[in-house]
Amino acid sequence: MPTTQSRVAAREPSTVKLSKEELLRAYRTMLVARRADEKILIMLKQGKCFFHIGGSGHEAAQVAAAAALRPNHDWGFPYYRDMAFALHMGMTIDDIFLSALHRAEDPTTGGRQPQGHYGRPDIRIPTQSSPTGTQYLQAVGVAMACKKERTDEVVYVSSGEGATSEGEFFEAVNWAARDAYPVIFFIEDNRYAISVPVESQTAGGSVFEVVSGFKGLERFDVDGSNFSEVYTAMQKAVDRARKGGGPSLIRANVVRLLPHSSSDDQLKYRSKEDVERDKARDPNPIMTHYLIEEGFITDKEATQIQAEAKETVDAAATWAESRPLPDPSTVQHYVYGSAHANPPRDFVEPTHTGPKVVLVDAINHALKEEMARNPKMIIFGQDVADGKGGVFTATKGISTQYGVSRAFNSPLAEASIIGVAAGLAMKGWSPVPEIQFGDYIWPAFMQIRDEIAMFRYRSKNGWACPFVIRVPVGGYIHGGHYHSQCLESILAHVPGIRLAFPSNAADAKGLLKAAIRGDDPVIFMEHKGLYRQGYAASLEPDDNYVLPFGIASVKRQGTDISLITYGALVQKSLEAARKIEDRGVSVEVIDLRTINPLDTDAIYTSVKKTGKVLIAHEDTITAGFGAEIAALIAQHCFEYLDAPVKRVAALDTPVPYSPPLENEMLPNEG
Repeated sequence: MPTTQSRVAAREPSTVKLSKEELLRAYRTMLVARRADEKILIMLKQGKCFFHIGGSGHEAAQVAAAAALRPNHDWGFPYYRDMAFALHMGMTIDDIFLSALHRAEDPTTGGRQPQGHYGRPDIRIPTQSSPTGTQYLQAVGVAMACKKERTDEVVYVSSGEGATSEGEFFEAVNWAARDAYPVIFFIEDNRYAISVPVESQTAGGSVFEVVSGFKGLERFDVDGSNFSEVYTAMQKAVDRARKGGGPSLIRANVVRLLPHSSSDDQLKYRSKEDVERDKARDPNPIMTHYLIEEGFITDKEATQIQAEAKETVDAAATWAESRPLPDPSTVQHYVYGSAHANPPRDFVEPTHTGPKVVLVDAINHALKEEMARNPKMIIFGQDVADGKGGVFTATKGISTQYGVSRAFNSPLAEASIIGVAAGLAMKGWSPVPEIQFGDYIWPAFMQIRDEIAMFRYRSKNGWACPFVIRVPVGGYIHGGHYHSQCLESILAHVPGIRLAFPSNAADAKGLLKAAIRGDDPVIFMEHKGLYRQGYAASLEPDDNYVLPFGIASVKRQGTDISLITYGALVQKSLEAARKIEDRGVSVEVIDLRTINPLDTDAIYTSVKKTGKVLIAHEDTITAGFGAEIAALIAQHCFEYLDAPVKRVAALDTPVPYSPPLENEMLPNEG
């Protein structure tokens, strides 16, 4: 479809297909949002709240956008300035003040985030965050799900013009335009990203022009202070999306009547003349004039509606102030779901009877079996489709068996892979994306740390984001700096993410099934060096086998020292244990299998038995996960220790390429 360009003519009241009642509701929303901005700033000065980020000047654009959507049917991914949009989509002014005053009953975050992070499951506004631009890819993920489900739902995603400088914005537009997803990118351009003018952000000062090369994207450039003009553009974009025509971008040229936030003083970087020019385009008086001129209301009625808006806001503020603050004892609630929270202590490992299988094939079989079990499970990533089937063949045959609608290649963009998967997950799908090498996961770290790990917590359990990120990791393959990293020490520091790191084929299959069937985001680390090793092969579990997270395995019984490890170092630890046994030392080897949850019971039981501990891991020694294990042992088993806890790990260097250098850097059984 060719790129099209539209500029909706200014002042077209005849094109606004809204009844008088709908127009007056829109007007009331605009007035209430403005008065809420003013009231919260007063309460901030009174010390009753701590922060505010306002949308004054954006009301007409936001309400017109919401008016063109179907509440409780379409999806909204607003940004932190979109109070008027959120109100018109179904949030209440009580909700706004519960959030602003960080009350326990705040339906958006329960006091866990500052004001401005709108969201409520019942009105299909997912939990929002502060990082600029992360919502774009999540919106595309929801839109992908809508298209797969063949619904007529439309996804709205908004931001200021500053956020369009983020790479994730362009990744989202690219994917949506490529596959004709029903997304509307709504850009509220007030010309300033905090203090940075748009000319310093965007080539030519216009994101409308910058995106002109995306085939399949329709564009609208509108006066954001003109309700009629914005609504007309939104109507066209929404109708196009519902009919399968693909995405649109609307740049609404709005005014910013307040500083960026309550912590900002815009007169430090804006002239008084510039501010006054914006005041002359204030959308609320323009809307008032329009309604009076068109005969919808009289001057007297306008004054009455304005007074009612003030009364509504004042009453909501007074009520919210009377509501209780969060109970401090709930601070750790909602970090995780329940599926992996309480590992069964009576779990008995069955005897597997299938043919011997290597680790990479066990992964492949687990994926195929779960695809058959769950029709909403999909796999995507770089090179995962046939004929490649993944660079390690872990996904070989899956797109052939289940079709390219369920197993497909993504753009070469890690943030896209994870952000889109997040959107799919919140729509009820079960994505299992692959990041080709652990070394390349870092462009997605914003989506991992600030988004998927936080969904449940920041929404007070209103939203969850359960999906599995498969990622090959580790060295011993002569991969050099950028194909050999281990990730667990960094990822273990992120609350809200579960981590698995199997050492053999049977565990890999059972843990992957548990991860896919769980209710938390999981990073599933697969050691490349183990994929086809004979010692990591196992008799294959059947398709019903699920290995619960948080249950370590005693790979070797011993009495003199506990060797605690995971991943590729399990086999090396077993080999070292056999060697040292010749010198009369009995070594117990514990394979943790999962890093989060961590089986501390197994660790403490072994330490109390042996009195000595060696922790072995492949990651670098400084701040490696072994330090956390050592600290836990020191805290909980100090009186049982006969010697200091020791660690064996990689040297504090990047993983080198040449075998002599790599062998020196990485730990080995010697």
